[in-house]
Amino acid sequence: MLLVTGANGQLGRRVVAHLLTRIPAAELAVSVREPADAADLAALGVSVRRGDFDEPDTLPAAFAGVRRMLLISSGANPHALRFAHHEAATAGAVAAGVESLVYTSLSTASPASIGEVHRKTEAMIIASGLRHTFLRHPLYTDNFLNGVLDEPGLVTATGDGRVASALRDDLAEAAAIVLTDENHDRDGYDLTGPTAWTQAELAAELSAVAGREFAHEAVEPGEYARLLRAEEVPEGLVGVLLDIHATIAGGGFAEVTGELEKLLGRAPRTMAEAVRALA
Repeated sequence: MLLVTGANGQLGRRVVAHLLTRIPAAELAVSVREPADAADLAALGVSVRRGDFDEPDTLPAAFAGVRRMLLISSGANPHALRFAHHEAATAGAVAAGVESLVYTSLSTASPASIGEVHRKTEAMIIASGLRHTFLRHPLYTDNFLNGVLDEPGLVTATGDGRVASALRDDLAEAAAIVLTDENHDRDGYDLTGPTAWTQAELAAELSAVAGREFAHEAVEPGEYARLLRAEEVPEGLVGVLLDIHATIAGGGFAEVTGELEKLLGRAPRTMAEAVRALA
């Protein structure tokens, strides 16, 4: 039996969809906070179980009989709570006798504001003794496109920095492949998109599909922070965005590894393809 945690989330739903093209529904379980929200999966024959990271006592039963499990990173804030969720899930997996754990981590280049909790989680999983595979994700292309066509243009503090982002759905497919193919059972994968692009190139693609000029304005970090605060972005998120933009500007997300393409057996979708699909 395979199991996916957080199966009602954006990534989890996509992983489940890809798994159902590879294995019978009866061989798949999901652990969710609200089972009623996964009634459609239960109707397909997927075993829907209640597992609440805030209630660790629910987790061993939720993970019972599972051979291989995908732990999708918690979206909780602050990071101390997110790590506590990961720690509870890992302990639950050990208690339930899960043989192997796959964890959706982040690129080793990720700044401390978003990456440290993942690095700490990786160390904790290693210390647990579980056989493990870390899927280190890049930045999601999807996050650069959410609502973007409603904006007059792009304003960033990324300079000319490049981003080897990937679509969430391609990463979900890769997770399904790793879960179902023992040949891909290894310590970790550093996953990236097929090309590294700049914000100016994104603006050019958006201009082409929107039929209007979609400019990119590069500003200094201080000005970017001022603009975010003027839009009443929460202070904690302001710090995270500044950290991400600084890492992009410094080339920290520019490396293309090719490992996602090897897993998929095809080229992952590019930023330009994602923009065209958005339109």
